[in-house]
Amino acid sequence: MKEENSMNRRDFVGKAATALAGITILPRYVLGGTRPDGSRYIAPSDIISLGFIGTGKQGKGLINSFLGTNESRIVAISEVYKAKAQLAQERIKSNYEKNPQLGTYSEVPVYTDFRELLARKDVDAVVIATPDHWHAAMAVRAAEAGKDIYCEKPLALTVKEGRAMVNAARKYNRVFQTGSMQRSWLEFRQAAELIRNGYIGEVKSIKVNVGPPPKPYDLPAEPIPEGLDWNTWLGPNAPVAFNSELAPPISKDVFPNWRNYREFGGGMVTDWGAHMFDIVQWALNMDDSGPVEVFAPDGKEHPFLTYRYESGITMTHEKWDWNNAILFTGTEGELRVQRKKIETTPASLATKVIGENEKHVYKSENHYKDFLDAMRKRSKPICDVEIGHRTASVCNIGNIAYRLNRSLQWNPKKESFKKDDEANALLGRSMNDVWGIKI
Repeated sequence: MKEENSMNRRDFVGKAATALAGITILPRYVLGGTRPDGSRYIAPSDIISLGFIGTGKQGKGLINSFLGTNESRIVAISEVYKAKAQLAQERIKSNYEKNPQLGTYSEVPVYTDFRELLARKDVDAVVIATPDHWHAAMAVRAAEAGKDIYCEKPLALTVKEGRAMVNAARKYNRVFQTGSMQRSWLEFRQAAELIRNGYIGEVKSIKVNVGPPPKPYDLPAEPIPEGLDWNTWLGPNAPVAFNSELAPPISKDVFPNWRNYREFGGGMVTDWGAHMFDIVQWALNMDDSGPVEVFAPDGKEHPFLTYRYESGITMTHEKWDWNNAILFTGTEGELRVQRKKIETTPASLATKVIGENEKHVYKSENHYKDFLDAMRKRSKPICDVEIGHRTASVCNIGNIAYRLNRSLQWNPKKESFKKDDEANALLGRSMNDVWGIKI
């Protein structure tokens, strides 16, 4: 009897061992859930597949930022400069080697024509990091293709292109994040909440110190480098001669200077202005509107480019002690803010804890995760396309006032200038039939 029981036990143990041998112990991240520190494991089925359009200086940083979330993978690239695409591929491959939870690395294909990337069914969203003259033409097509969109700031080269981007995102129900990542930074959120809660009293004036407006393209012709498809780089624009200031080689790790020329960018008024005017719009709760007048510098009443909001608040584009920064002046104090720095008068406001029952703005601590979370929830992210468009419009109408050298009345509801055909003609631009869109 004992022998029979013993044999039964041995038989059971043997069968159990055999069964266990067939079980694979899965890493926790495969199943999803929460880590001990409170952060989330992301199951492979929840990792979002991105297509990157543009992998130059800004694109390189965005690759790091999105892969750094451990919530996305890059499955395709569109790039017109071969050397830059190769660098991006190497960067992505290195990230996979360091982060096995993202899955097994497979070669990331490169397309010169971004429409081929949009045609891929495995692309959930696109990241657009091209020069500004391409943004609208790419974003509208991406929305039509059913892709969610992260597009760099300034959102659009012209007001009408920005509105076309909003219309496309809404028509096709796309999640659209503008790359104004300062909204996900503590010092700017603190500034916005202090202003909205009246901690410096009634705001009277605002100074925004960013660089100058753009100028017409005037660089001399240089040989087009091997591996650059110059015609596709130009895209919807009229042909101009190549110069390496527009598309520098990989040996120069710099931000290219296309942003300084009217055909491709809006100068520093849009390049840095799209960051700093954006924070003003946020703090003033004007994300769906804008100023009603813009005055060109006249050396008299308006020594600097000056905006006026309907509330009477004035905002000037002028130099003051801090570069790329904002100075709010109110009836009861001042607030100065730039990246990684906020100072207030009185000084205690800089670290003031905003009460639970006071006014709060949308809180995001990671601009890229916020976009991915919004994709999963099908909600608007912290810097939705309408917000990005409104901020870019502030910059663009300022550049129009600079260009015409006169003052303009702006209707933010109709998005047009009052009784000014010449100014209204500059709200859009002509684009070629190959790459242009209807605006």
